[in-house]
Amino acid sequence: MARALSAIRPVKVERLAEELGGQSQVASALRVNRAQVTRWLHGARPDRENQARIDALEFVLARLRQTMAAGTAVKWLTGFNAHLGNRRPIDLLADQRVAEVVAAIEQEQNESYA
Repeated sequence: MARALSAIRPVKVERLAEELGGQSQVASALRVNRAQVTRWLHGARPDRENQARIDALEFVLARLRQTMAAGTAVKWLTGFNAHLGNRRPIDLLADQRVAEVVAAIEQEQNESYA
């Protein structure tokens, strides 16, 4: 079972790199060095904090893709958001403030105004 879990991690990071536009963008979003992303892609295990950030970023992108094209979802994630006090959702995710980002997504999807 542990072997199967370790195989999932590189796939998650690879998928994030594809969606965000590369390893540098993943590193920036997670606030790690690009070399760390490369190590993860080669099977190194992220620590708990970074694993939580990876999972959160993956979850938020999946939520956004329910109602937006992939490119639009990335723009939403990296743009300033009135529902978040003109902060960028990607920055809040890096600070592990996932609930606030999910609430902003729900407000966006319900077409409420900030």
